[in-house]
Order: sequence, then C-alpha cells, then structure tokens
Amino acid sequence: MRALLLHVLYSVRSERMLMEQLDYSLLFRWLVGINMDDPIWDVTVFTKNRQRLLAGDIADVLFAAVLKQARQRNPLFDEHFTVDGTLLDAWAGQKSFRRVDDDQRPPVTGTGEGSNPTVTFHREKRSNQTHSSTTDPDAMLSRKSRGSSAVLAYRGHLLTENLNCLMISTLTTRAYGSAACNAALLMTEGLPGIHRVTLGADKGYDTHDFIAELRHMEITPHIAQNDTNRGSEVDERTTRHAGYQVSQKKRKRIEEVFGWMKSIGLLRKVRHRGLERVGWMLTFAAAAYNLMRIRNLIRSAPMVQRA
Repeated sequence: MRALLLHVLYSVRSERMLMEQLDYSLLFRWLVGINMDDPIWDVTVFTKNRQRLLAGDIADVLFAAVLKQARQRNPLFDEHFTVDGTLLDAWAGQKSFRRVDDDQRPPVTGTGEGSNPTVTFHREKRSNQTHSSTTDPDAMLSRKSRGSSAVLAYRGHLLTENLNCLMISTLTTRAYGSAACNAALLMTEGLPGIHRVTLGADKGYDTHDFIAELRHMEITPHIAQNDTNRGSEVDERTTRHAGYQVSQKKRKRIEEVFGWMKSIGLLRKVRHRGLERVGWMLTFAAAAYNLMRIRNLIRSAPMVQRA
C-alpha cells in the first residue's frame, strides 16, 4: 500500500518502473519500510495481490481513515458541498469497439496486416447499444462536450466540501447519459443531516428530476442555472441568497482536484480495465489527494475551528 501511494504521489507511470525506483531510491525505501540492503519484490506481486485488495475494499478503508484523521483536526465543513464528474479515458482503443454480434475481424484497408492493422470506420454508425469494446467491455463511447471526439471512457464523480476542498465521497460509473445526476444522488445520501446542507454543481445538473429529488432530501440546490435553451429549474428562492453566489465561486475549486488527479494521480488515462478496478484507483487517488491537502492545510494556517 505504501508503494502504491508513492506510485500516485510521484506520478510513476508503471508498476515496473516503480520497482526500479524503489531499488535505488533511499527515500522510497524509507517510506515503504525497506532497509538499504533488502531485496526488492517482483513487480508481479502487485498483480497477484490486486484481487485481494479489491475484495477487501482496501481503498475505501484508506479513504475513510484519511477522512477520520481530517475530522480529528476539524478541517471539515458539513454544510456546503460541491459535486462534479469527469471522463476517465479507458485503457482500450477505438479498434476494439466492434459490433456485439460481429465475430469477424473489422475491415482492414491499406497495409499493416499484423497485430495492429489499419482500420477505417468511415460511414459506419457506432453506438453503445450495438457495439462493445473487446478489450474493456465496461468502457462506453462518450464525449466530453458537443463537437468533441468520442472516446471509450468511464465517468468519475467526486463530492467535496467547500471550505478546504477535501473530498468526501467518490464514485465511478459507466459513461452513460444520466450518470452524473444518478451518482450525485447516491453520494449525497451519506451527507450529515444535522444541518440543512447546500450542493453546488455546474449547469449540467440543472434538470427537473435532479432538483426535485434534492429538495425532497432537504438539500438546497446551488446549481448553476442552465437558461440557454429552456428555463432553469433553480428559481429565485435559491438565487436571491448571498450564499448561492458564494457556492458558485467555491464549486469551481473541484476542477483543481480533477486537474491534480489527471496530471499527478495517473488518471488522465486509466491503466486498469473493468469498472471495479477503475473505481478502486479513483478512490485510492482521492485518499492520496486528501493526505496531501491535509498537509498543506496544516502548513499554511491552523485548522478552522467551528463555534
């Protein structure tokens, strides 16, 4: 687990390279707990033990332990939260996205008849209802926005508190249309019910069913208004308060978390296949980010004390 933590914090691009650096780096040896002259284990140890880590929900246990440590230092604010999601590129190529009922090889054009043939998808209509990836069946074809190219991906969701931008919950789903709203509702079920809380999000969450469900859960929807093509579901009873404007400023900080997880935490393109393993890595990276964030909060200023 300590080696995997180094894997995320130092952006080591593969487990094999991690073992190479652990062999000669005294810093890595000290953190993992290996003496200078001790032999390094083989890289296949990660592969053999990964299923055991998945079965024991070790990433969730680590994430909960880090949150418990944060609460002991009292940096968490249990009234204002932000939710958002992002696409995680799957470890699968476009050539693996084939028709479900097609047992034949895809059409090959040009040269390159080896293990990586040249494939053209011109004038071929592909969708998640008729096609599936042979490399990673859980990955779905999705696009970030209108006009952008579609890629095989998962969707990672985060729930953060607004005071110090610490992550409260994570969830990984397949990249279907309503995944963002469904995941947000699942993560908000675990929010504390002592105070009436607010939930900030971008305009993609401004839908009738989502806003109605939040109000039913007694959560104030501080959702950005989506008034481009239709009327927004967030009315003046919410936007007239000064706290709504504060939430709109604070919610943008969650993009910093996604930026860190993709540039530092090795999640720009996931290196594992299957929804369970990708979700495990997202939770583990979230725990690593919270550890780093707690350290920065301790260094910068004393923890905020609530009355």
